Amino acid sequence: MTELWVERTGVRRYTGRSTRGAEVLVGSEDVEGVFTPGELMKIALAACSGMSSDQPLRRRLGDDYQATIRVSGAADREQERYPLLDEVLEVDLSGLGDEDKARLLTVVERAIDTVCTVGRTLKSGTDVTFEVSEVKNAGGK
Repeated sequence: MTELWVERTGVRRYTGRSTRGAEVLVGSEDVEGVFTPGELMKIALAACSGMSSDQPLRRRLGDDYQATIRVSGAADREQERYPLLDEVLEVDLSGLGDEDKARLLTVVERAIDTVCTVGRTLKSGTDVTFEVSEVKNAGGK
């Protein structure tokens, strides 16, 4: 299983890492060149929807189809949560007739609802645990 962690690299700035060698820069909105945690959540949702819909779209449109999934949603700062996230899949379906288009969209929506783990987790909610583990600093600080 891939291990994930973040390391603090500055004031309100972190680098997310994985044991597979991936990195992502995370920080607050006022830090240039980083994603906020909320933005990463939205990107994860859009990527999950894209990956979940890839097979039916590829089967019908071909391996080289172009798609963009835009995701948005403002934070409710009183509750510190996102009450609504909107996703829009932008894809060229002009080569399909109305019936084929409707059928494909039904299959795509069903695929996303069935196998998009991120979307399913957000929709159902999840339990989160947190603990603090004290570590001795090797530098003696």
